[in-house]
Amino acid sequence: MKKKGILLLATLTLTFGVSVFAQAPDDCNITLSLFAEPAKAKNYEAALPHYQKVITDCPKFSLATYQYAERMFKYFIDKGDKSKVEDLIKSYQLRMANFPTKTKEGDVLADIAQVKFDNDLGTKMEQFNAFDLAYKKDAENFISPKSLYTYFSLAVDLYNDGQKDLQEVFDLYDVVYNKIEKEESDLAAELTKLLDKQESGATLTSRETRNLSAYETNLNAYGKVKGSVDGKLGQLADCPNLVPLYTKDFEAKKTDIDWVKRAAGRLSAKDCDDPLFFKLVQELHKLEPSAKSAYYLGKLAEKDGNASQALDYFNQAAQLETNPSDKARVYYSIAENFRKKGSSGQARTYYMKMVEAKPSAGIAYLKIANMYAASANNCGTTTFEKRAIYWKAAEMADKAARVDGSIAGSANATSASYRGLAPQKTDIFSEGMAGKTISFNCWVGGSVRVPNL
Repeated sequence: MKKKGILLLATLTLTFGVSVFAQAPDDCNITLSLFAEPAKAKNYEAALPHYQKVITDCPKFSLATYQYAERMFKYFIDKGDKSKVEDLIKSYQLRMANFPTKTKEGDVLADIAQVKFDNDLGTKMEQFNAFDLAYKKDAENFISPKSLYTYFSLAVDLYNDGQKDLQEVFDLYDVVYNKIEKEESDLAAELTKLLDKQESGATLTSRETRNLSAYETNLNAYGKVKGSVDGKLGQLADCPNLVPLYTKDFEAKKTDIDWVKRAAGRLSAKDCDDPLFFKLVQELHKLEPSAKSAYYLGKLAEKDGNASQALDYFNQAAQLETNPSDKARVYYSIAENFRKKGSSGQARTYYMKMVEAKPSAGIAYLKIANMYAASANNCGTTTFEKRAIYWKAAEMADKAARVDGSIAGSANATSASYRGLAPQKTDIFSEGMAGKTISFNCWVGGSVRVPNL
């Protein structure tokens, strides 16, 4: 009998990692272990029978309870057991109730809303309200690209069903689009630090390498969602809809500075060539001379073919603007102004200012890549040196793809095209240039290292 008692003690100690002298058999450590150990091994059929006892007897014992519960119920739902949908939602709610300081409310509420949408629980309005609650309670942690798209998509569907006004859809578009751009910029800023470290020749740590991959994956996801949001809005935001909408409200709202800003911004973004845009810009400049009004006056001057006046307005706008995305847009307009005049060096300066303001602005790198490629015949004395500029152009296109998922496809294609125009292995061998550095004395400056064979 004594021998059996010793064996039981050893078994309990090995199985649960606890001392039976310190804890009774029904202690929460053991209760949790009966659920968590099989769940950790993804043996959810064995874990499920113990889940109810954990949340009944030990709901506040461990955050792991709800982390494993989420994976378990998603597993059963994916296998076709829709009866577990409500259990999954309840597990999220229990996590928020029992571990509020360790739970990002916006993230979890968005998960609940997404589960309801994915499993067709409730009406479209009820599903929309679930996302709306998540965003309004904790916008900072509402970061799921999928949920941001679903949130906006439901608003458009409700408009099409006659349950929302067009203005509500536009207002939410601004909210969601700005949120996506903020998350993109934050990720791109971190990614750029790691890319710069790589380009300097330094070796990334294993953690930095994992982060690099995660940043690129998430940026790609946000880029796709941004395109999907624009696609969902579709023709609702085209000039034939925008002009009548804002014309109807113009007299009543022309003294509402926020309304005028939004209306002018949308007409500008869609290049609506309508007298209403000029009226809106005039009102905006009267109400509040600002970066926005200077920018729009610049766009009007540009349309009139007055590049010099447009540049003056754009520079005013850049000095006054404080919003990073809007400042980036102004710098882009200035860069384009210089590029069209053939001032490549100045254009590059302002494209890089655009990236400083908005690190996820891959279009700036892509434009620089194209300018480099266009300068091939002017950046070298030999044919090999002139073609070497395409390596530098390809590097810029690569960077565009890595920081901006929305243009990754075209940027990667551009990079591949430029590498095809650069010297190939046979050229490198015949010229004896493997591993050598080529410096550029034209406006491009800098250098490239010829690949080793």
